[in-house]
Amino acid sequence: MKIFSAEELSQYDGKGGKRCYIAYNGLVYDVTGSFHWKNGEHWVIHQAGQDLSAEMLDAPHFDDMLEKFEVVGRLKAEPQINPD
Repeated sequence: MKIFSAEELSQYDGKGGKRCYIAYNGLVYDVTGSFHWKNGEHWVIHQAGQDLSAEMLDAPHFDDMLEKFEVVGRLKAEPQINPD
């Protein structure tokens, strides 16, 4: 399974004919075929090519809706920088 860095994931933003990928809880999903992700935008609030794990907490739907989309990889864990 492909491992995506955040930078690599950002290239799949659904713009200009590119595929539309999103990450959620460490998995990367191909949502290209969903009319809810036309041109890489979801309800003009969310952009493809990003990790949407935090945003899903406020979503009006449950994460099980992602089960209908293909998992194309995993998101590489980025080291956390402590500002202290």
